[in-house]
Amino acid sequence: MAVRFTETPLKGVVIIEPDVFGDARGFFMETWQKIRYKDGGIHADFVQDNHSRSEKGVIRGLHYQLKHAQDKLVYAVRGTIFDVAVDLRKGSATFGQWTGCLLSDENRKQLFVPKGFAHGFSVLSDVADVTYKCSDYYAPGDEYGILYNDPELGIDWQVKAPLVSDKDLVHPCLKDVSPGQLFI
Repeated sequence: MAVRFTETPLKGVVIIEPDVFGDARGFFMETWQKIRYKDGGIHADFVQDNHSRSEKGVIRGLHYQLKHAQDKLVYAVRGTIFDVAVDLRKGSATFGQWTGCLLSDENRKQLFVPKGFAHGFSVLSDVADVTYKCSDYYAPGDEYGILYNDPELGIDWQVKAPLVSDKDLVHPCLKDVSPGQLFI
């Protein structure tokens, strides 16, 4: 089986396209294989899998943890999402820049978001089930965020009437984040 790894303009954020084998019965694909992904430059040691379901128009993010920073491997098992990573590494040539990728149950692409990035997604289909692997455990006291509609980031979430949690609505814009709440 082959897996294609495509670097994005943000160093470390990678679009992954696993081989999919389909016939009249359905399809088969590997969604993670440690050696293959390591050969593709993904060296994460995943310890937790998460699954979320959201309705059309939902935006989740932009989230990150600092002391318990997480590499994430994101995949839409149902529906279509626009998945986004924002560079929060102070001193990075791409600090404050973002990249996005459509992930769907049709294209079966994955997005690898390494430590040092905020992550979020918007739901473009009626419903989306999203799974993602994490390289560290969720730590409630270590969660941070950037406001999803920060005008300086200018992310086009591709939704007209976003549905955003109260928690995500109070995140600061990137320019207002304390330097101690960013990655070195």
